[in-house]
Order: sequence, then structure tokens, then C-alpha cells
Amino acid sequence: MMRKHVANILTICRILCSAALLFFPPLSPAFYILYLTAGFTDMIDGTVARKLGTAGAFGAKLDTAADFLFFVSCLAKLIAFLHIPAWLWVWIGCIAAIKIFTAGFAFLRQKKFAAVHTVLNKITGSLLFVFPLTLSAIDPKKSLAVLCFAATVAAVQEGYCVLIKKSVE
Repeated sequence: MMRKHVANILTICRILCSAALLFFPPLSPAFYILYLTAGFTDMIDGTVARKLGTAGAFGAKLDTAADFLFFVSCLAKLIAFLHIPAWLWVWIGCIAAIKIFTAGFAFLRQKKFAAVHTVLNKITGSLLFVFPLTLSAIDPKKSLAVLCFAATVAAVQEGYCVLIKKSVE
């Protein structure tokens, strides 16, 4: 019976780590331990669910909620720390606008929220995950510019896929 819940337990672990991130200073050892644990559980929960044959709608929704909480927790901790220039905020806003437009268009077309899992979205997600790990070695503005470039290309590709009705899940 426990086997049925392993993937969801991993996802809940990510939720707990994400919440705990809020209580530790950015870039502290505790922050990195929680961050890496949350990232690891994110990488394996879907694979575990598929391997055990327990993938389902609830797990997918829980995973999406956990991803959102992880992102918001990291953003809340790093935003003040980073001192992001205005031009990068504008770029980030444009990416968000593309993503929101795409999500709205997909919803209007399918009457449900949908996501497109492209290779470029996965690359962007990987770059986003690695970003906090590089803060002590690489100028954050340069890293954010590379990240924004990848996110822009991924968002445009996702929009294109939605427009042509290609593999929207």
C-alpha cells in the first residue's frame, strides 16, 4: 500500500522543503540543503510515479502546486538579495506576459489549463534550478540574462505549440 504513495510523498517533501526555505538566509548551508533536496525530489517524483505505475491526476496537480511553491519560496528569498536592474524586470515581465497569453489561449481552446512540455522548457527549468547554485561564482546579471534568453525562446516555442495545437497536456 505504501508503494502507491511514494511519488506523492516525494512531492510533499518538496512542499515541506520549499516552505522551510523561507526560514533560512539565502545561500546559507541550510538553504542549499533544502534547495537541493527540493530539486532532487522534483527530478525524481514523476519518474518514480511512472515506474511504479502510480501516476495520476492528483499527483500531477500536487506536483504543479509543489513546483509553484518551490518557485515562489526561492523567489521570495532571492529577490531582495539579487538587486535586479530595471531592464531585466522588463524582460521578465515580457516573458510572463507571453506565458500568461499562451495559458489563456490554451484555456480558451481546450476549456482547461494546459502545459506544453518542450525540451526548451526543460532546459529553461534546468537553468533556473542551477541559477542559485552559481550566485557566488557568476555575475547574477549575466546569469539572469542567459536565463531570460532561454525562457523567452521557450515561451515563444510554447506559444507556437499551443497555436498549432501540438502536444498540449
